[in-house]
Amino acid sequence: MSQTLVIKIGTSSLTNPDTGQLALATIAALVEVLSQLQHAGHQVVLVSSGAIGIGCARLGLAERPKAIALKQAVAAVGQGRLMRIYDDFFTSLQQPIAQVLLTRSGLVDRTRYTNASNTLQELLKLGVIPIVNENDTVAVDELLRFGDNDTLSALVAGLIQADWLFLLTDVDRLYSADPRTQPDAQPIIQVDSIEQLTLLNVKAGEQGSQWGTGGMSTKISAATIATEAGVRTVIMQGKTPENILRVLAGDPFGTQFQPHPQPHNARQHWIAHALIPTGKLVLDDGAVKAITQLGKSLLAAGITAVEGDFLSQEAVSFYNSAGGEIARGLVNYSSDELQQIQGRQSEEIATVLGYIGPETVVHRDNLVIVG
Repeated sequence: MSQTLVIKIGTSSLTNPDTGQLALATIAALVEVLSQLQHAGHQVVLVSSGAIGIGCARLGLAERPKAIALKQAVAAVGQGRLMRIYDDFFTSLQQPIAQVLLTRSGLVDRTRYTNASNTLQELLKLGVIPIVNENDTVAVDELLRFGDNDTLSALVAGLIQADWLFLLTDVDRLYSADPRTQPDAQPIIQVDSIEQLTLLNVKAGEQGSQWGTGGMSTKISAATIATEAGVRTVIMQGKTPENILRVLAGDPFGTQFQPHPQPHNARQHWIAHALIPTGKLVLDDGAVKAITQLGKSLLAAGITAVEGDFLSQEAVSFYNSAGGEIARGLVNYSSDELQQIQGRQSEEIATVLGYIGPETVVHRDNLVIVG
């Protein structure tokens, strides 16, 4: 059966952790596995880190730069070399590839989000393996960056409605703590829900390798994003990419995260994870129940506080009185307007604002539960 697979490989797997030089044997093995999957009828997308790490090695830099401008310059050096190496390896196996550079701002816009999906789908239909990375050379605003390719890969998996997301890293699976520093850390084979990790008291480190940006916490976050879109997710060892074939055959390698039983549709996934909330609405208990349990839209009467500066049709987060985020949505009023009508009945809106506006602050079709 043909399946759509997104494979993300991190800098720690692509390079030597001490020198930052390319691990060519790993890249060759990965290319061979992905080509086998493609030739077997699967659709494959590769999300590859490594541009900055490779650029550092190329320029003789001793550590990953911190200044944005320098990072962008180093990424520009590394990205071309990375793609050349991938092209050489894939060409030897007669497998066409394409470079796809994405920015967070490109996915925030609904039209560009849809266009990115359409482009990737067309490439897959043509039998091409797209190689995706963040466009580091132009992504300036930290709020509009993916920040790590774990998050990017999860968004891409949702974007193309993939069946699997493989997060290839420098450990063989998820553990209850970092096994490199805590020998008694317990392996976790399967995660049925993200809440299970809290019950298991999992402690995920924040820091990735010297040359990369992602730690285990970013992979858990990515797994959350992907599974909410119905994508089965696996965290596994990147140095042995041939185990991807064994996982697909049913072998228990890595840590598998089961897809959410009621996944978001494409629009909900875009609202929940691609958009960056620009404001915050605090709701009373009645509004929280109406949204989370009764499937209702948000009305002005249920809002107790408005925070942030936003315009109509921008994304906002909804919070309960205890400070927990419960939902996100596209708002029909600006923050200035909501400051005037919060707590008011819908029939009062025209009188307060001096014009007739939408009955709902956020319509149910533009709202997704995230808590």
